[in-house]
Amino acid sequence: MRSLYVSQQGCYLHLRHEMVVIKRGETILDEVQLPLLEQILIFGKSQITTQVIRTCLQRDIPIAYLSRMGYCYGRILPIERGYRYLSRYQQQLSATERLIVAREIVQAKLRNSRVILLRQQRRRSSEITALAIQSLEYLVSQAAQANTVEKLMGLEGAGAASYFSAFGECLTGAGFTFMGRSRRPPGNPVNAMLSFGYQVLWNHILSLIELQGLDPYHACLHQGSERHAALASDLVEEFRAPIIDSLVLYLVNKMVMNPNEDFDYHNGGCYLNDIGRKKLLRAFLQRMEEKHKTEHGDDQPRWDLLTQQIKAFKQFVYSPALGYKPYLIR
Repeated sequence: MRSLYVSQQGCYLHLRHEMVVIKRGETILDEVQLPLLEQILIFGKSQITTQVIRTCLQRDIPIAYLSRMGYCYGRILPIERGYRYLSRYQQQLSATERLIVAREIVQAKLRNSRVILLRQQRRRSSEITALAIQSLEYLVSQAAQANTVEKLMGLEGAGAASYFSAFGECLTGAGFTFMGRSRRPPGNPVNAMLSFGYQVLWNHILSLIELQGLDPYHACLHQGSERHAALASDLVEEFRAPIIDSLVLYLVNKMVMNPNEDFDYHNGGCYLNDIGRKKLLRAFLQRMEEKHKTEHGDDQPRWDLLTQQIKAFKQFVYSPALGYKPYLIR
């Protein structure tokens, strides 16, 4: 089954026999067979015909409308898909089952952060980076033995501090300095890009969680509340380093971003301005559209990585004994 992600602007989706056709102007960008289609996500300004909508409703194919930042404006789905069947299964997960998954999530975040530093260390050796790599390796082993969520959160925080202490060593773009993570508010251009990128990624993951019918407020690592969709915060962790951190490194080191033109300073912090946001969003969407090989040998956009992990978590909810394996880079 295939998810269709329409992130280019000005597209037009129409039906031709058993195919959904995606056009931009007179150019056909893609065609997807309806029997193979699982869901449609439209980012920004594109149009879809009534015939496509009606057919998707008949075949139980949800359609989501999102901003380019990933905010979900709403969904079109059959009435029977609108009820949260999965919520009660999530609520029935035992504390032990949640803890085991929380361990996996924290270990995956630490491992992926370590791999990013290892890659940079091979390109530009640094004693600070080497120490951070050792620290992360130790914290992974500790996370595997943690017996409470509170302990895991402490190890995750220690890992983030160690990782970001070396992140500045990986930056070579002129005018960009980074001494550590600052969030509220972001203290410099690198922190501004990280914060913005994490929020965009979090929004997209939340939308995909909703499309899979999971309750975003019941999680394993983070504590949910009326204002905090904790499951999105859980599942974003394994993707921070491989998607956002690596993208920021690319944008800085390839001098795509300009520290003087793409940022504004106000309210005691540094933020992307309109030009900077457009640059980062364009780069993010391009990266997510890049093809990768799935375990079945198919070429799918990187978006599919997010969907597959959320589906894996959904499978865990139905069958906790199977566990959950986060996304790892090598």
